[in-house]
Amino acid sequence: MLYHFLFPLAKYHTIFNVFQYITFRTIYAALTALVLSFIIGPYLIERLKKMNVGEVVRKDVLTNHLSKEGTPTMGGAMILLVVTVSVFLWANLTNAYVWVVIFVTVGLGAIGFVDDYSKVVTRKKGGMRGGVKLASQVAVALAAAIFLYHINISTVVTVPFFKDVAVDLKYFYVPFAALVIVGASNAVNLTDGLDGLAIGPMIMAAGTYMLLAYLVGHVKIANYLHIIYVPRAGELAVFAGAMVGASLGFLWFNTYPAQVFMGDVGSLSLGGALGTLAVITKNEVLLLVVGGLFVVEALSVIFQVASFKFTGKRVFAMAPIHHHYELKGWPEPKIIVRFWIISIILALVAISTLKIR
Repeated sequence: MLYHFLFPLAKYHTIFNVFQYITFRTIYAALTALVLSFIIGPYLIERLKKMNVGEVVRKDVLTNHLSKEGTPTMGGAMILLVVTVSVFLWANLTNAYVWVVIFVTVGLGAIGFVDDYSKVVTRKKGGMRGGVKLASQVAVALAAAIFLYHINISTVVTVPFFKDVAVDLKYFYVPFAALVIVGASNAVNLTDGLDGLAIGPMIMAAGTYMLLAYLVGHVKIANYLHIIYVPRAGELAVFAGAMVGASLGFLWFNTYPAQVFMGDVGSLSLGGALGTLAVITKNEVLLLVVGGLFVVEALSVIFQVASFKFTGKRVFAMAPIHHHYELKGWPEPKIIVRFWIISIILALVAISTLKIR
């Protein structure tokens, strides 16, 4: 809104010209989200405590997590709120890509909210039925993918580290894009098991796609780097900046020992937003590198389930893999920080692919 109200005033004073620059609006979207998080966070935590919206711990296995029992959850609602407000304030709202990412983020957040509510408020064991939850995610992702396809987003998928390796999926791009969005959403959800474990790598990943969005939306830079130019995609840097600010703000309260957990309302929406950014910026495969930590967490669950089903044996002491290291005796802060370090390395490797082609 600030963009639409203030940029037209540039004809009266040059100071308002700053609102045309994506870099300026990205920085202030991030700062707005961060400040709003600091303001809203304490109030939200107290409100959740009064409502008895507390974490439910698996007492059969995670005995070292018993102290977390009752810690307020569903804090991801704050992330959704501050991201949305920041984007509305600083983004160009005539940009269709911005609305697609908002749709996916809010849609998946709503699914996560229903799941969280059923688990921690109505105390329904397991929350939403798995099939209903997955089908709802797929519906949101498919709607976004179909819309993007009809506004002629490129259906070409490139491969990191290779200059001339690209595949045009054509009609198959729609299910592929939906798979990226749903996969990212669930991968982040599976990672969210320790204090700050998911939100730390999310900051790195969102920051990486903030840079990528700006680069693919700039025709000269895109041509220089030999990456797919996506007209108007640069505006998504503002959205990604808001994600970075909101994630930093949430980490303030979620860092060990956590005062609040994000719940599915946060993890599903953030993961879905990340997947959508990857699709629109044409860096779908690169998401495997940027979000490599999320990928490993998801694969650990898949391998664990498959191994136990077909062989009766477990690959890990417990899945997702962060719980494996807990049961091996690693202190929780050590696991968290080491996983953050890995996510930083992966983000740097992903950025390096822009030149290694």
